[in-house]
Amino acid sequence: MKTKKMFLASIFAVFLLIPLNGSASTLKLVTLQYPPYEFEKDGEIKGIAVEIIREAFSRMNQPITISLHPWATALGQIENGEADAIFTAFKTSEREKFADYSREVLLTQTISLFVGKKSNMTFDGDLRKMNRYAFGVVLNISYGSIFDDAVKNGIITKLVISDSAEVNMHRLLEGHFDILVSNTFGAMDILRKMDAQDHVKQLKPSIQRVPSYIAFSKKNNLISVRDRFDRILQEMIKDGSYNRIVKSYFDKGTLH
Repeated sequence: MKTKKMFLASIFAVFLLIPLNGSASTLKLVTLQYPPYEFEKDGEIKGIAVEIIREAFSRMNQPITISLHPWATALGQIENGEADAIFTAFKTSEREKFADYSREVLLTQTISLFVGKKSNMTFDGDLRKMNRYAFGVVLNISYGSIFDDAVKNGIITKLVISDSAEVNMHRLLEGHFDILVSNTFGAMDILRKMDAQDHVKQLKPSIQRVPSYIAFSKKNNLISVRDRFDRILQEMIKDGSYNRIVKSYFDKGTLH
């Protein structure tokens, strides 16, 4: 009898740990102000990546919150487990030490160089020929392996570091550096909002097309959530909902 009571008490204790509404614990997601992928407008966080993320977690019946931070702050929260996942993150060996990346690509981004409209600068794809110029970058942002390695290996040495892409664009227009490095659509979107399209031009070719991901904090042990997210993202791609979200931003003119 005593054993039976202990068994029933154990079962009751387990049920107490299950939320009454049957929902999972809310996951804390962090990102940065990085239009058109993620940005705040009228007090709401929007963007291509945000809509994809929300749709995927909705299908998983997984509650989430999304907050915007400087990128260095967001990465720190993933490393120390204060936040559960981060997007849209380029994959680097340093970040893989503290983050479990999705296997599915969230979005592929094109990295380009931008200069003032009156600049006579040209680019043939070789960053070694650009090493005399100063480059504007955002703190702790990866710009893909080609540019990152050029900095790491001392090919690019003159960096002017900002906290956000918007500040970076203002600094380019004010002449604080020679070349802005940016996600192509992000730079175009900022220029459109600033009504400054006629003051900046993109150098071609672009540097690199880089896959970006959602990455989960290793400290919070979320591999199973990562795997479920991958399966749902695959479903979204197959059923066309992924492409509809991306296309909607082109149709709205967000990326022009």
